Amino acid sequence: MSVRQPILFVSHGGGPLPLMEDPSHLEMLDTFAEIREGLTHPSAILLISAHWEAPEFTLTASASPGMIYDYYGFPPQTYHYQYPAPGAPDLAMQIKGMLQAENLSAHLNFHRGFDHGMFVPMMLLFPEADIPVVQLSLKKGLDAQAHLKLGEALRCLSEQGVLVIGSGYSFHNLSAMMGLKTSAVVEKCQSFHGWLDRVITDETLTSAQRVQQLADWQNAPYARFCHPREEHLLPLHVCCTAASAKAASALSFNVLGLPARCYLWPC
Repeated sequence: MSVRQPILFVSHGGGPLPLMEDPSHLEMLDTFAEIREGLTHPSAILLISAHWEAPEFTLTASASPGMIYDYYGFPPQTYHYQYPAPGAPDLAMQIKGMLQAENLSAHLNFHRGFDHGMFVPMMLLFPEADIPVVQLSLKKGLDAQAHLKLGEALRCLSEQGVLVIGSGYSFHNLSAMMGLKTSAVVEKCQSFHGWLDRVITDETLTSAQRVQQLADWQNAPYARFCHPREEHLLPLHVCCTAASAKAASALSFNVLGLPARCYLWPC
């Protein structure tokens, strides 16, 4: 019997640095350990990665996906990580049908492997690599409404024992992350996270209000400073509507001297 699963959004850190136990990511590692302790064993995982954009929503359909090391300039050992979790072609086909039933064009990709938006958080949360995983792309154009609708189409998965994970980053201005952490930079980052926490966790908001706020995310404080491109934010949109736009709990930590968040919608 499948155990109903929560829905999870994670900020996955900088490249492979979490797996290297980089000092700037130690708070993140502690947070992921806390999340891991609260998770039950899902029947499968659907992971929406910020590191895959396709012309239409696309799912990995290989039974044995390979690895994609989509980062640059790191030590040689970081290009030999392995995460040999099986794929789930039947689940990919099922989800494709679910999306098409909601008039969302969907495709299967039988060749693509796991990118680091997938294998970094998965190595931290499920290191045994014994749970079937399907990756789901973002849709090029990065339209917020389209990704909110995508989440709505995925709502029944948690009841089937499938853990839905959105893997992105609550702040993704790379120049600010790698540059000097001035008080102005920190204040902008904190202001955006204050808005994000209210939208995602405030139980006084209705589901419709929460969805509208996410649709209009560019009006948030310092939105485009925090997300010059929104690909790392949109997995959060998918998770929120997959959870019926209910309130979530926030897990806060710092990475590279700046705030970051994970959000968990309970079962």
